[in-house]
Amino acid sequence: MSLLSAHKLTLRHNGQTVLHGVDFAIERGEIVTIVGPNGSGKSSLLRALVGAMKPASGSVARAPALRIGYVPQRLHIDSTLPMTVSRFLNLPHRQKPAVVRDALTRAGVPELAHRQMIALSGGQFQRVLLARALLNAPDILILDEATQGLDQPGSATFYRRIEDVRNEIGCAVLMVSHDLHVVMAASDRVLCVNGHICCEGTPEMVADAPEYREIFGTGTRGALALYRHEHDHEHDHSHEDA
Repeated sequence: MSLLSAHKLTLRHNGQTVLHGVDFAIERGEIVTIVGPNGSGKSSLLRALVGAMKPASGSVARAPALRIGYVPQRLHIDSTLPMTVSRFLNLPHRQKPAVVRDALTRAGVPELAHRQMIALSGGQFQRVLLARALLNAPDILILDEATQGLDQPGSATFYRRIEDVRNEIGCAVLMVSHDLHVVMAASDRVLCVNGHICCEGTPEMVADAPEYREIFGTGTRGALALYRHEHDHEHDHSHEDA
């Protein structure tokens, strides 16, 4: 069965319908991105899929014993509280040192284990949150605006790391993002939502869809091509170095 699926899902918040008639499923190994304007129901859909929001109608199904890793938009750490990255990753339950090392390595920041959390840059902080989400070897990694506050190069680097994680451990990835120019190109499939699913398909298909262009304009297609070219060029060099 699918890792997560929704059937004719309708969601209401404060008496208002925020999403209706959603049919959706994600399989192991897929990277799926949900895009849409503010207030379109993106985060509500994530919350319903993980069981944090009750459907008004329709249903959500999760695979048995599904392990979910979650990377939030932001997390506040008290600036007066001394805490190393390693200590942070051992809360609330102590992890085996090898598990912590492996998670930091997969997140691309093995050197940060003994750094203070409050001394991290925005990009480093998000990598540590990614490492935390990887501690339980998730079947699916869920990210809700995980690069908010990062510049575009920082966001692109972060999403390329997400691709690498998927390739390394075979998990599915489900993301909500406003970083259209980079996150869509890192995706196998894109859902454009605006109270319902407006369009769905490969990044190229969605970027060309009239429903998507009505919301976001036409600028994404050129950025998709640029990202793909740069990413492929990087991989070519990595193979040369191997």
